[in-house]
Parts: sequence; C-alpha cells; structure tokens
Amino acid sequence: MAKEKESTKKSPGDSFGEMLTAFGAAVSEIFNDPELKEKAKEFGDAAAESAKALAKRFKDEEVKEKLSEAGKAAQDFGKTVAEHFQEEENR
Repeated sequence: MAKEKESTKKSPGDSFGEMLTAFGAAVSEIFNDPELKEKAKEFGDAAAESAKALAKRFKDEEVKEKLSEAGKAAQDFGKTVAEHFQEEENR
C-alpha cells in the first residue's frame, strides 16, 4: 500500500507546473479573451516544462527559500483578491 501511495504522489515539479497552468487558465477565463487564452495555454505549457527542469533543484536550500517566498506572495495575492470581492459585496 505504501508503494501505491508513492506511485500516485506528484513530484514538486509536477505540482508546480499544474499550479502555473491553472493560474494561466484562470486568468484567461477572467478576461474571456481568445487571444489571452492561447497565450495562457502557451505560458502554462512553458511553465510545466520549466518546472520539470527546476524539479531537480527543489532540494537546494536557496530554491526552497525562493519557493517559500513565492508561496507567501501567492497567499497574499489570494487574500487581497478575496478582500476586494468582500468589499465589493458590502457596498
């Protein structure tokens, strides 16, 4: 059973690529622009390829620190967006 979990567990590179692809898709949906959707897809594909190359460095301390900073920035962005929509609803 432990081997089954290991085989279905995503690598950090795969998760990173999926996150960037999802972000690009969400942005394209927000603006509902066919050209932007194509650019977002290109961005997501390129990011996924880059993530695979970057995955080899995920254990480096410098990379861990930078990814932690990126994660905090993403959380801050999410909070800011949520607060904006809450303020809009309360008006």
